[in-house]
Amino acid sequence: MPGNSFGQLLRYTSWGESHGPAIGCVVDGVPPKLPLTEADIQHWLDRRRPGTSRFTSQRREPDTVRILSGVFEGVTTGAPISLQIENVDQRSRDYSDIKDRFRPGHADFAYDAKYGVRDYRGGGRASARETAMRVAAGAIARKVLQAGIGKSLTVRGAMVRMGPHEIDRGRWDWKVVEKNPFWCPDAVSAKDWEGKLDEARKAGSSLGAVVEVVATGVPPGLGEPVYDKLDAALAHALMGINAVKGVEIGDGFAGSALPGEEAHDEMRMKGGKVTFLSNRAGGTLGGISTGQDIVARIAVKPTSSLLIPRKGVTTDGKEVDVVTKGRHDPCVGIRAVPVAEAMMALVLADHWLRFKAQCG
Repeated sequence: MPGNSFGQLLRYTSWGESHGPAIGCVVDGVPPKLPLTEADIQHWLDRRRPGTSRFTSQRREPDTVRILSGVFEGVTTGAPISLQIENVDQRSRDYSDIKDRFRPGHADFAYDAKYGVRDYRGGGRASARETAMRVAAGAIARKVLQAGIGKSLTVRGAMVRMGPHEIDRGRWDWKVVEKNPFWCPDAVSAKDWEGKLDEARKAGSSLGAVVEVVATGVPPGLGEPVYDKLDAALAHALMGINAVKGVEIGDGFAGSALPGEEAHDEMRMKGGKVTFLSNRAGGTLGGISTGQDIVARIAVKPTSSLLIPRKGVTTDGKEVDVVTKGRHDPCVGIRAVPVAEAMMALVLADHWLRFKAQCG
């Protein structure tokens, strides 16, 4: 099965299934002598971990990470770093009723059509369980970025819409993000969302979301024209996250509605340096970073696993109604926030290493 690796100079490969004994990844290309411990990685994994509130899956996974290789006496060696997380709270029996059924909104039919076999236990390889390893690898990518660029570089994400309910950007406060279960930057909206998601959850339904990720402190010059632009690499990485159905950089689709004189970022000189008067482009021009904030948003569809019967078919062609039991996120956008941060960090670290190799 190809398609399990990502990146060029910083290469990430993941393995494992939702209900297998473990999941893991290998991160290759990490420079030597970077301080790295399991605790450095665990901090970020704990932000994605299920069961942290009533608004996420109640699967009880501690997501305890082990470093198996590539680190010696607390620093990276330059060798591939192998990470592993054991699966300790599988309930494969929850999926026995759908082992011969294709669920709408899931990868069941597509996997069966391609491979002729599928792991029905929680979606197998298609499960969002795999994203834990992306977050673990993202923690290493952050180390690479901070060692090369400095601690002023930050990658932060927030959920800016849940279902049809958008935040008030006038109330945006990054300090609020870590203080509510939605990673929402608007305290008023976060409180309102509790009732909205409770209603959907109790009804056996789910809600979609929009997540915004912002990288601050990125130097100009990252990105490879013409076919490996920074924004193209970000779109590829973010679109590969489970349940993501749309990606935009900067103003994205909204920018297409503006007249030309309003759509572009004008420039002036300040202190002998070029400054931009706005950031509609989301921090890139010609696919290369400008030194402004890198801004991307992802559209996350509502969770496909529902207690409400939906029309599906069996593997032998019979029409049936499908109900998916088990423990699922009523809004996968919540736990997509740390995953989106990790994917942006991986892209930026890969392009930073490529920039240094080419431009010194």
